[in-house]
Amino acid sequence: MYDYIIIGGGIVGLSTGMALLNNNPNTKLLIIEKDDSWAKQQTGHNSGVIHSGIYYKPGSFKAKFAREGNLSMVEFCKRHGIEHDICGKVIVATHKEELPLLDNLYKRGLDNGLNISRISAGELREIEPHVRGIGAIRVPSAGIVNYKQVSETFAEIIQKQGGELMLNATARHITESGDQIVVETNRGVFTAKRMINCAGLHSDRIVRRTGIRSDMRIVPFRGEYFELVQEKRYLVKHLIYPVPNPSFPFLGVHFTRMIGGHVEAGPNAVLSFKREGYRKTDFSLQDCAETFTYPGFWKLAGKYWKEGMNEMIRSFSKKAFVHSLQQLIPEIEEKDLIEAPSGVRAQALKPDGSLVDDFHIVYGKNSIHVCNAPSPAATASIQIGKFISDKL
Repeated sequence: MYDYIIIGGGIVGLSTGMALLNNNPNTKLLIIEKDDSWAKQQTGHNSGVIHSGIYYKPGSFKAKFAREGNLSMVEFCKRHGIEHDICGKVIVATHKEELPLLDNLYKRGLDNGLNISRISAGELREIEPHVRGIGAIRVPSAGIVNYKQVSETFAEIIQKQGGELMLNATARHITESGDQIVVETNRGVFTAKRMINCAGLHSDRIVRRTGIRSDMRIVPFRGEYFELVQEKRYLVKHLIYPVPNPSFPFLGVHFTRMIGGHVEAGPNAVLSFKREGYRKTDFSLQDCAETFTYPGFWKLAGKYWKEGMNEMIRSFSKKAFVHSLQQLIPEIEEKDLIEAPSGVRAQALKPDGSLVDDFHIVYGKNSIHVCNAPSPAATASIQIGKFISDKL
């Protein structure tokens, strides 16, 4: 019998396994992952930003874990020789009506204990000469890293500490009874004292397979990106973000420097017709049925239908996508962009149509379920792992 079985080998599942073994090296641990490699889904399609925590409500898990996770992720990368760059970020106001929103965001950043500065249009031009803005917030602690490489390092550490890792293993049935939990997979039946659900895009299904009643549903949103052609990468020095639209729960298209030198532009945010749907043509009847029969989805759609239509237009019109990017960098033209890989965000949704805004953890008798861990989960992964380990 294992002490712990973790379902899901993304960055959160692996960081949790590492934390459990750090707390007790004699722990008997098994991590199962349905894919053929670690961190293949959300983590493997992540834009690689080491977030600061400026956006999140003071006192929330997101704010705390992002701030602390930023520091621990940078320290981890230094210790293990993982390439990263604390390049900093600017959040830019391009219209006068955005200035009060920028001021509110600046105050939130200070409330979250961040070392940030409010800069003028002139100061913005000095550090980002191609960006058009009338004011900005400079966030020096934001950076970039390859999170798949981080995850693979987590896996190596787990193996060296005696943890067992199993790929191509899908959890089919879960029985929680007495003082143990039984996980039936396509590669055998495994018993443990405790189970941790870090299944990301499928976390709500694992909750239901455990027999726990939950009215939350994971709804997948695809983020589509373009990449700047090599000769136009000079246009972006930092991470460049717009002021978030308070009436829409996503950050808006922005520019992200990547490890390796290329620069991504995006994403939009559109409903994915498959939980692992990284292409427009990807479709799953089961996934669509679960989304479209869920009352919360239609309430969300009714609330944000105008913003959703704009996102769909950007999905099918490169011209519209470029127009959004030109709000920040007017020099950008259609010919400067080539298609880049997409990502999918596992967003937890409530029956009333509201998005679960913070990390959401559900407790079973012998199990813990991480049911909502979108951005900044990669940044915060080491802290999330420590938190779960301490709870157990």
